[in-house]
Order: sequence, then C-alpha cells, then structure tokens
Amino acid sequence: MKMIIGGQPAESSSGQWTEVKNPATGEMVDRVPKGTAEDVHRAIEAAEKALPAWSALPTSRRGEILHKAVHLVREHEAELAKLLTREQGKPLSESVRELRRYAHTLEHYAGLAKNVRGGHIPHLDDGKYGLILKKPIGLCGAIVPWNFPVSLLGNKLGPALLAGNAVIVKPATTTPLTDIRVVELLCQAGVTPGALSIVTGPGSTVGEEILRHPRIRKIGFTGATATGRHVMEVAAREIKRVTLELGGSDPMIVADDADLDAAVSGASVGRFYNCGQACLAIKRLYLFENIYDAFVSKLVEKTKRLKAGNGLEKDVRIGPLHTAGQREEVEEQVADAVKRGAKILVGGKRPEGTAYEKGFFYLPTLLENVPDDARIVQEECFGPALPLFKVKGWEEAIARANHSIYGLGSSVWSRDMGKALWAAERLESGYTWINSAQIIYDELPFGGVKQSGVGKEHGSEALDYYMETKSVVVADSRKS
Repeated sequence: MKMIIGGQPAESSSGQWTEVKNPATGEMVDRVPKGTAEDVHRAIEAAEKALPAWSALPTSRRGEILHKAVHLVREHEAELAKLLTREQGKPLSESVRELRRYAHTLEHYAGLAKNVRGGHIPHLDDGKYGLILKKPIGLCGAIVPWNFPVSLLGNKLGPALLAGNAVIVKPATTTPLTDIRVVELLCQAGVTPGALSIVTGPGSTVGEEILRHPRIRKIGFTGATATGRHVMEVAAREIKRVTLELGGSDPMIVADDADLDAAVSGASVGRFYNCGQACLAIKRLYLFENIYDAFVSKLVEKTKRLKAGNGLEKDVRIGPLHTAGQREEVEEQVADAVKRGAKILVGGKRPEGTAYEKGFFYLPTLLENVPDDARIVQEECFGPALPLFKVKGWEEAIARANHSIYGLGSSVWSRDMGKALWAAERLESGYTWINSAQIIYDELPFGGVKQSGVGKEHGSEALDYYMETKSVVVADSRKS
C-alpha cells in the first residue's frame, strides 16, 4: 500500500519499504513506503499549493465533504475493520467500534460547519467598532499512535480540515494501513488534492521533519508523555502551536454504596479493552474497605472468563499486545510489583497453547498488595494488568488517586451524587466519569492536566486549537 501525497498514491524517495505484521500471528499484512524528510517536503509543497483553494471554500462546503467521507467510511466499514484488526491486533468488534467513533467525530465537526463564526464589538470608541475574525492556521501535522490509529486521527482531522487547514499525517509505523485507507476516502470525498497527505516512515525521520519544518505551524500529537516532552521541545524552536494528548494512570474509585455489578463491569471494560492499551484505561483501582472482598471476588471471576486470541476469531475479548516490546514492558512491571510484595490474583503470565505461540499474548491480570512505589503504580501500564487498593474512604481515595504525575481521566462509582460530584471536583484529571464506563463524547472537550497533555480535542473547543483569532478595528470614515 502506498502513501498519499498531493492526492495521489506515492512511493518513497528512498525506494525502501516497511512490512506491517499481524501481532496475533506474525504474518505480513502488507508493506508501506519507508518515508524520508524529502517525502515530507513533497507533502509540504503540495499542501502549500492546495491551501489557498481549500481554505477559500465556504466552511459549509468543507462540512459537506466531511459528511461524504463519513458515508464512504460506513460503506467500507467491514473491509476497514478487518484491516484494522489484522494490523493492530484488537478484536474485530472493537475495530468496528473504533471506525464508528471515527465516523461520528467527522460527522460531529461537519455538523458544526455552519456555526463557525467570529464576532462584532460595537462602539469600541467614538465612530469605531471591532471585528473578531477566525482564520485557519495553515499547515498542520497530525502524529498518531498505534493503539487507536483511526479514531485518534479523526480527533485531529475533523477540526483541522473543517477550519480550513492543510494536514500532513504521520501514522504509527506499525499501523499505517487503515489510516491510509481513510485518508484515501477523504480525498475521494472531495478534499482539495494536496490539502491532505499521509507520509509513512520512522518517527526519527518523518516525524522529526514534521516537528522541525518551519512551514508546519501546528502539531497535533497523541502518544507517550516522554515523546510529548520531545514534541514540545522541538516545536518550541519555531513557536508552533501544539495539542498533546499524552499518557495516563487513570484511577477508579468505588464507594461502599456503589452498584457493585455495574462497577465491576466498568472496571473490566475500562482496564482490558484493547488489551489495556489505552491512554484512558483504568490503571489504578481504589476500593472502599467495606466492599473490597466482594468486589474483588466478582472482578476475578469476570476476568477469568475473558477469552484471549486472534481478534478475527469469534468471542475473543482480549487480543495480543501490539509488539513484543510492549508485552515485555508489562511483564517487567508485573514482576517488579511481585518482587515488592504484590500478589497475583489472576493472570500474570502468557497463555499456553499453539494458538498463542506466534502472537504477543498476555493474560488479563489483577494484583493486590501492590506498594505505591511499584513501577506499575508510578509508570503508565499500557497493557492488561491492574493493581487493586483498599482505602478507608473518600479522603484517602482522592489523595492516593491524585498522587501521580498524570491527570488524564478518572472515574467514581457511588449512588450518592453529592459525594460523587464532590470527588469529581477534587480529582486532578481532565475528564471524570461518574457511574459510567470510559466513553469519550465528541460534544465534550477532552484533554489531560499535569503531565497528561496540553490543549483540548473534541468539543467545539477543539476548533480553537486549529484557528487563529484576529482582531480588526474599523473607524467610520464619516467621523474622520
């Protein structure tokens, strides 16, 4: 599969290719060009040529194009979902949900097309009034990770394209295929050729050139906090605007008056969805001591029933981890916790059998008696392992939940809405769910605090990060 530059399929100037492999089987799914800095320059040249025409379109027309792209994605949903599962590893049902989330995001921004507006300030002074103009930033870079490669791309393309910007996409090296296809469909829907390109290749070359090049004025990045620091450092040299959605260590608090069955289900989905490879996954579970034993018993039984396997197989709920290195990191975090006194309640190992030999599988894992200085607590655990903690009440739960460098998401389970809202106000995170699974809504702004990010995606607020605001003062000539 080729990358897309100037609206056309393109090979790399290097003449080299990179294989994309299925993490469940080790088989090659396809190959993509190994892009270079020169390929990024080609995409920038195409974007600069296309930008005047694209940004000159009425915003409503750009919205119509996004609507058409949504229709095309829905037409090709089965094909795209299978491709996503083969390159990423997640169960097919989760790939379908991701594509629907992507389509919903584009549809959301298409629906905002007729509501993008500036402002008018009357009577600034004698015979003067003011205008507030909204203009596209220009060329934007979208750098997306491998865990949700399509939906996280949509978070950037929706507001960026609606606002009239040109976008150069850098997909993850291991999951470029479905991103290429959805970019193709956007081009087919009518995006001005060159206003949207996708350049495949290593982050050390393609990603760095997108960060470094002065003509790219905005970076939208989702990934690890350590990489986000680097993005900020490089982007700062050109005073680029950045939106960073980074790592998390999301706490979940369950009070003694909570609906335990609903909370157990929320904990299971929140931790083990996409094999735990989600920034917003539940990564620390704080349980009031009165319900600790009952809750843990229910969660252990539910975890044992989760079927691991190839995401294309029926009834599979846990696919493989995405890479061998990802699995090794989770194994090391679990081993560190055990060394420090933690007890494995379920999982904690690779599944046995020939069906698992070629993939990067690891059983869903629950741990208790984990000390707060363990790696799995201090770091982000990007895999299916969850530490459980017993707390006396709200004050202790919130204090321990906030004791982290991260502040992406959090969740609270209680029938007492007064206490739940009190807790939500005090949790140091950009998003809090009360008695709800971790579902992101396009209507609400999303972004982390502390070292979990900068800026907002989703909501009408995301448009502000892809537009320049200009003030104009107009003097009535009759007063001069």
